[in-house]
Amino acid sequence: MQITKLEHATLVFKLSGRSLILDPGNLTTPVTDAGDVVAIVITHEHPDHWTPEQLRRILAKSPGATIYGPAGVAAATGDEFDVQVVAPGDRADAGPFALRFFGGEHAVIHSSIPVIDNVGVLVNDTVYYPGDSLFVPEDVVIDTLATPAGAPWLKIGEVIDFVLAVAPKRSFPMHDMVLSQAGKNIHFDRIKSATEKGGGEFFPLNPSESINL
Repeated sequence: MQITKLEHATLVFKLSGRSLILDPGNLTTPVTDAGDVVAIVITHEHPDHWTPEQLRRILAKSPGATIYGPAGVAAATGDEFDVQVVAPGDRADAGPFALRFFGGEHAVIHSSIPVIDNVGVLVNDTVYYPGDSLFVPEDVVIDTLATPAGAPWLKIGEVIDFVLAVAPKRSFPMHDMVLSQAGKNIHFDRIKSATEKGGGEFFPLNPSESINL
């Protein structure tokens, strides 16, 4: 299975000639290479994780792709898109991809801002992507962790604790367009150290770089 990181929060999984796309939002360049997509997972409704324009581009080339997201995403997308609502504990199969959903809520940004739905997703029991949360699945061994690296709701100490708690065999950074290059260097070093403390390996993926599992 090949995993390609696009900008910010978007991942593209490829396996057996099919693709799965996660969180194609407005901080990611237009997703135009979207053939053979069997599913799109949107972890939550914020625009840096989905836009109508990104969905239209993907569905124009892969009209049979299923969109998965929590109830908040279904409400936000309106009548234009058919979203299969998922919640923590749900499972789904999309082509060669087995999906399991966890969490339920976005991390708190501020007490004045309502907490919205968010689901993390485990792909093929191998790669865990928490969306905008630091939810640690119970009784699940995480082989590869796509961890948030920077966000308005996040501080690096929380990321370190998250990575230590998951103790993945490998990790790579996501949600990093809000960081300068200097900030990325600092945060990535911390994530690398936390991953290595658990015996894992860190991959500092840049946009368009891939990891093969």
